[in-house]
Amino acid sequence: MLLHVDITAEELATWAVDGAERVLAHVADLTDDQLATPLIPTINPLLWEIGHIAWFQELFVLRRACGHDPILPLGDAIYDSGAIPHDTRWRLRLPSREDTVDYVRTVAERVADAVTASDATDVARHFARYTVHHHDTHSEALTYTRQTLGLPMPVLTGLTGTGADFGVADDGWRGDARLGGGRFLLGATMADAFVYDNEKWAHPVDVAPFAMAKAPVTQGEFAEFVADGGYTTPHLWSDGGQWLATTGAEHPLYWRRDGDSGWQRRHFDGWVPLEPDHPVSHVCWWEADAFARWAGRRLPTEAEWEFAACSGARDKPTYPWGDELPKPHQAATDWIGSGTVPVGVCASGETPEGIRHLTGNVWEWTASDFVGYPNFERDAYHENSEQFFGRQRKVLRGGGWATRGRYLRNTMRNYFTHERQDVIAGFRTCAR
Repeated sequence: MLLHVDITAEELATWAVDGAERVLAHVADLTDDQLATPLIPTINPLLWEIGHIAWFQELFVLRRACGHDPILPLGDAIYDSGAIPHDTRWRLRLPSREDTVDYVRTVAERVADAVTASDATDVARHFARYTVHHHDTHSEALTYTRQTLGLPMPVLTGLTGTGADFGVADDGWRGDARLGGGRFLLGATMADAFVYDNEKWAHPVDVAPFAMAKAPVTQGEFAEFVADGGYTTPHLWSDGGQWLATTGAEHPLYWRRDGDSGWQRRHFDGWVPLEPDHPVSHVCWWEADAFARWAGRRLPTEAEWEFAACSGARDKPTYPWGDELPKPHQAATDWIGSGTVPVGVCASGETPEGIRHLTGNVWEWTASDFVGYPNFERDAYHENSEQFFGRQRKVLRGGGWATRGRYLRNTMRNYFTHERQDVIAGFRTCAR
């Protein structure tokens, strides 16, 4: 029994349970005091967040698609992110930790049963997948939260510290790849197994010939920008000057000086020496744009980025290497490396033109504003995209090391405001 064309109902049921367990694993080791997060604009209260994730899945799959009664009579009043303002979430009276964990697992198990039932509908299976990826989004956000708060790195069974083989580092990532451009269909097609509404629908764009870096900008390269006065050179910052003046930033958020010998960066609750061959991460759009100006280069448009990931093909692969889910020798995803990996590895995942890490390692800022495609078609979850079109957000592509590989594809669009530094985001550049 197939869901669309790429995943069976049984596999989807496994994903539903796995998604819930991954969310719970991100908070399992925390004390109740650590769960009580401070009120910060970029995070949610952790106990509220894991309950919201389960409520969202229950609402769309069990209640709307399957007609079940609510499991929690007051769930709508406490977990609806569209109706409950961000700051109010800290003042809600929530179920206990034990009851919340039980709710998360109960919903996932019932969804797994629902999608494998003999009378399961395509609608139920579609929303089951939709909500699995909602779990995936939030499990990555929980990674951001732990980094933001300086909490210890969680231990994710079978993933953290596994010593995965990403391949031998080489120098094939250096320099640019030249792409010939041409007429290209940007976005997803109706033949794709699953997409979000902001990927709808593929439409023709003309991409001029361009040269793109084969790898994202490294920590070592960004350190050169810092050393050369990149944060104190006003003309590099364009409209980002106000952000720079307001924050007083002198280097990336999680960097600090290591005496006279260089830099360290904070990884969760610990400090590690800067890894010059890893991609720079946790930089905002303004920092990415300033570096590109300093280097005499520019950020790619999202059309150029997708063209490169698909090698300009009309029949687009899911990933740069094809349609198979990412493996470590192709991409750093799924938390397998517990952090970024050197840009010289994952050679098996590069495009025919030699461009690496277009999937995984770090999300990549592009030059493009987040707007709807000309033939946009809204999903049943109206709040996913449309409310953010044109609201000072930039498109990111590709995914990071903490992103689930099953969540990603070449047409995937992420979007954040210019100033966000908590995201596992870096960037690559193009020649001017």
